[in-house]
Parts: sequence; C-alpha cells; structure tokens
Amino acid sequence: MSEPTARTRALHWGRRVLPLVLLCVLPFYLDAFWLRIGLFSLAAAIGAVGLGLLTGTAGQLSLGHAFFLAVGAYGYVWLAGEPGPGLPPVLALVLAVLLAGAAGGLFSPVAGRVRGIYLGVATLALVFLGHHVLLTADSVTGGFNGRSVPPLPGFTDSDPQLVLLGVPFGSAERLWYLGLALFALTWFTARGLLRGRPGRALTALRDSETAAAVMGVHVARYRSTAFVVSSMYAGLAGVLLALAFRRVVPDYFALALSVDYLAMIVIGGLGSVAGATAGAVFVTALPLLMTRYADQLPLVAAPGAADGVVGPTEAARYLYGAAIVLVLLYTPDGLRGLTRRLRTRRRPDRPPATATSSRESTPAVRAKEHTP
Repeated sequence: MSEPTARTRALHWGRRVLPLVLLCVLPFYLDAFWLRIGLFSLAAAIGAVGLGLLTGTAGQLSLGHAFFLAVGAYGYVWLAGEPGPGLPPVLALVLAVLLAGAAGGLFSPVAGRVRGIYLGVATLALVFLGHHVLLTADSVTGGFNGRSVPPLPGFTDSDPQLVLLGVPFGSAERLWYLGLALFALTWFTARGLLRGRPGRALTALRDSETAAAVMGVHVARYRSTAFVVSSMYAGLAGVLLALAFRRVVPDYFALALSVDYLAMIVIGGLGSVAGATAGAVFVTALPLLMTRYADQLPLVAAPGAADGVVGPTEAARYLYGAAIVLVLLYTPDGLRGLTRRLRTRRRPDRPPATATSSRESTPAVRAKEHTP
C-alpha cells in the first residue's frame, strides 16, 4: 500500500518539477527568436491568468483588458523614463502594477454593480478612451510614434557580458528568467486565490449571485476586488511586454488585443490557470511562427506581399477563430478539460477482484447462528 502511494507522490512532484527544470534550461539551447516568442507568451499568460480570474471564475465579461495592459506598459515607461520622474526601473515596475490596480479600482464601482454584456460594453469604452488618450497625450505617451522603454539594470546587451556553461547571456536570456519569475509569482498567487476562500466565493458568485449572497458573500465587494486583481495582473503583463518589445505604441493596445485575450481563456479553459497559460501560448506563438515560416506554408503569403492574399497574422486569426468554434462545440472546458479527460482515459480501470474479495469476505465476519 505504501509503495504505490510513494510512487504516486513521486510522479506528482515529477510533473511539477520537470516542466520548471525544462523552462530553466531552455536559454542554453534556444536562439533569440524562440526566446522572444517564449517571453511574449509568458507576458500574455500573466495577463490571461488575470482575465481568467475575472471572466472564468467571477463570471464578469471584460473587453477592456488592453486598457489595463496599456496602463502598466506606459506607466512603467513614464515613471522610469524622461520625460517623467526618472525613478529606478524596479520601483517603476512595482508602481506601474499598482497604477493599473488603481485604474481598476476607479472602475470597480461599475464592475460591482453591472454584469454580463452591460459590463462588456462598459469596459469596451475603456479601450477607445484609453487609445484616444495615448494618441493625444504626447508629453506622456509620445503620441502615435510611442516611446522607447527604459531597460532594467543588467538586462541590456550593453551590460557586462555574462557567460554560463559556454553560453553568452544577453538581454533575451536575462529577460527570459525575469519573465519566468514573474509568471511563477502569478501562477502561485492565482492558484492560491482559486483554492482559498476568495476562489470559492467567486465561483459561487459566478454560478448564482442570489445563492452566494445567502451564503454570506458580499457580491459587490468580491466583484470589485476581482476586477482590481485582474487589472494588476494585466498591468504586470503590460510591463513585461514593454520590456520585451523595447518600444510601446498606442496601436498595439487596441480592441484586437482584448479580443485576443478573450480567445486565450476560451481556448485554454475558463476558470483554469493552466488553461489560460496554454491558451496564451497558442494565441501568442501562432502568428509569430506563421510569420517566420510563411514561405513554407500553403495559402499563406509572406509579410508585405501583394494585396488579395492572406498574410500570416490574418491566417493565425482564422485558425484560432476556428479553434474557438471547435472548443465551444466539442470541449467547452477548453484545452485544460480535454487534457484532463485524456489523462483519465489513460488510467487503468480498477480490477474487479477488489470488489469481489470484499463481497466474499462479508460472510466471514457474520456471527454464527446457534443450532436449535
């Protein structure tokens, strides 16, 4: 009995530790292109986890995630750059995340009282308002051309060269570990929220507000808190995206970005941290890979080709649009649910001998009847 239990524990910890070890050794084998794809995917995963908490767990539809990503990205650029206060970049990173949370807090009274499609339309207004501010506030945002991103100390190619095991570590490799650390922080905090009392309260709130209120859940407070926490995750994702892109422009933080994040959590699985991560990797990496290998793919034209053909970005949107339709039709719980079902099918069924032996052993414990 103890040996199978020890084996099960070893497999359980192996499934947790092995992916972490694999992610840590990737910079020793991958070039800068693949590391940048991974870095963009990590940033998208942080934002998708936040939206998953809001939409998948709390049941609040939000189309304004791009706005809070922009607050985090531009907040960091302004706080750490010139013109701006010129704060230390690490302090600017923390303050940018808090600034995104404060923006979510200002909108939280609306999120606490409005739900469904009405909340979606209200958050949609944030995207258009934010895009207008980014274009017109030239002194802060740089206008249409955007602003360059102040790097973190020690995360640039001009810093003293670092060589580990014969592999030179430039800015891409160093930012990879920063993104991995921020994603790990996001992963564990989000899973802690979901497994604790707040997660149970948000799930009850999503299923039935009346039942949640009867059980003692303060509906408006929890919905507002979920919006603020999701905004802070989005702000952190915006900072990491800014560091990876090295320049922020207003057109990136448009409505299409909010739609991309909704696609991430639907494809990955609503209410799941792992599902949001898988969906973020799929939606983020697909257009980048199709752009790189456009000349080898059928029906896809290389970037900058003539009009009338499908470019890699459009083709990627068609593909994950089709993925959304397939998910909604055949596996509503997304990639996470599909993986769970496949894992369940692989497990061998319990042998019926256990039940038979228990039935056979039942007469042995009965008291003997005395013969008259």
